[in-house]
Amino acid sequence: MAPRRAAALRDGDVSLRDHLIAAATRLIADRGTAGLTVRDIARAADVAVGVLYNHFADKEELLALALHAHVRAVEQRVGRPAADGTLAENLQAFVTHALAVHAAFLPAFAGLVGQPEVFARFEALPNPTADGRGLHAALADYLRVEQEQGRVGADTDPDAVATLVIGACHELLLPRLYRGTTTPAEVPPGYVEKLVATVLNGITPR
Repeated sequence: MAPRRAAALRDGDVSLRDHLIAAATRLIADRGTAGLTVRDIARAADVAVGVLYNHFADKEELLALALHAHVRAVEQRVGRPAADGTLAENLQAFVTHALAVHAAFLPAFAGLVGQPEVFARFEALPNPTADGRGLHAALADYLRVEQEQGRVGADTDPDAVATLVIGACHELLLPRLYRGTTTPAEVPPGYVEKLVATVLNGITPR
């Protein structure tokens, strides 16, 4: 056990490993990952620095797990998109949800540009969104259900549509990550509606 026992652990309800992940997650939510050190995390967890290396292979593993928990927390806070309307309404709700989730968690990744080892550890974990399926798979699965019910054309590729939609969300938000921008992203007026209309109507003349 650590030389100092964290106050949050005195009742025995939380493992020290989970406590450390939670402490790192709070720091990431509050200040992002830029300049975040092992000492910062240890101080927030109220343990000695060396304790972290008793529970994680390295700082990268801890950061990846904390980022994973942060993304899950963001999605829970944003809430799930409604899926009880028309096809257009449901797609608009999904795009709005995807933009909100990405806009909320992407700033935490800005400080990790140039640290591919953390991204690699993160990617090796189960997808933190949509109950482990990921937003892409969740949208593709929804479109398959609509396809079975005749509201999506039989020749439509749900995975391709999901790629287009998620890609449009990334196009709007990811460049901010590489610029290190942490201010909230603004969705242009009509962006969601125009994207959904294009998906539903296609680009060939009627």
